[in-house]
Amino acid sequence: MTSRRPDSFDGLGYRGREDPSFSGGYSGRSFNNSSSSDLQYWVTTPPDIPGSRNLHFGDRTPQFETGPAPPGTADEAQSAAPPSVQNNVENVLAHPCIVFRRQCQVNYHARCYHLSPLTAISVMYNVTKTQGPKALWKGMGSTFVVQGVTLGTEGIISECTPLPRELSHKWNPKQVVGHLVLKGLTYVVAMPFYSASLIETVQSEIIRDNPGILDCVKEGIGRVIGMGVPHSKRLLPLWNLVFPTVLHGVLHYVISSSVQRLVLYLLQRRNTGSPKHSSPDSQTDAVQSMLDAYFPELMASFAASLCADVLLFPLETVLHRLHIQGTRTIIDNTDLGFEVLPINTQYEGMKDCINAIRREEGTMGFYKGFGSIVVQYSLHAAVLQFTKMIYSTLLRNT
Repeated sequence: MTSRRPDSFDGLGYRGREDPSFSGGYSGRSFNNSSSSDLQYWVTTPPDIPGSRNLHFGDRTPQFETGPAPPGTADEAQSAAPPSVQNNVENVLAHPCIVFRRQCQVNYHARCYHLSPLTAISVMYNVTKTQGPKALWKGMGSTFVVQGVTLGTEGIISECTPLPRELSHKWNPKQVVGHLVLKGLTYVVAMPFYSASLIETVQSEIIRDNPGILDCVKEGIGRVIGMGVPHSKRLLPLWNLVFPTVLHGVLHYVISSSVQRLVLYLLQRRNTGSPKHSSPDSQTDAVQSMLDAYFPELMASFAASLCADVLLFPLETVLHRLHIQGTRTIIDNTDLGFEVLPINTQYEGMKDCINAIRREEGTMGFYKGFGSIVVQYSLHAAVLQFTKMIYSTLLRNT
């Protein structure tokens, strides 16, 4: 799954009223008598949200605690911590790549697979030149709505059932199974809205009617009750989409979470093993402490999302073709970027889709649009490095 992140969903940090370290709300994020062991909880946002990262309580990442900051500098370092707006910048930059990638994945007509970022950039430029700058940012509002539905559903299910929303480091197999069941149920509930959002992102700007932000909610509900926009007889029922949707979502979550924790562990070992140079400038020490606590987490999130997207790219191609079938969607011609094409597939299910792609398009047919992944994560890496440089400079001058 792929969709963009709102700028504030701090509800993911909720640990529950049964947690003794919870002390009345998020506004202050204060915890009474908390020790470092109380902070060893991790929560990951739904894997289909690019740029998602682990969230921790407290002012800095628990895995990278470096001791108390020098007197008089802690408040300054905390106030200068990089805000969550960076994720929004990454999401805006990545969305055109997501749009083009999805169009390539569902375009069974395409002769050019765009495995290279150079060809992908060329066609993306042609689409923008022909249809205007909005052509590659379509559907961004609906992806925010899907993320909200996903987060809200996960919170409601975790409150109404014993399924754990988070896992501590002292987890057991029963908790893991329950946690993954919660994720699966969340993907099932969000599935019709994700399908409607997918249509908005791949639909050609030439024939779009400028849908509202909440139109994906209306269309998602309409698809569930069998009303709304008319579809063709080739439209797959939702129950046929449950397995591939849950499979992709759970695998994406497991891979990204595992890679993220592994990278954090390796970065922690590298930081603890590196020599500490004392500096007479306490302000510089505080700045370096904040950067060491914040940016390894971002790097781990970057590596986790990249690995999950690359490994599950073939499955994502199959998933998107199944969701888009029978919706009377017209997409841009990804070979040239100057024409439009209808989607008229007739897959009977996930297995038939896999066999048809392998037979008619070859193994590389599962990787159509892979060049946009390279562009997307190159931009992501550039944003990370630029942000680190900017905030390091600003903090040192504070």
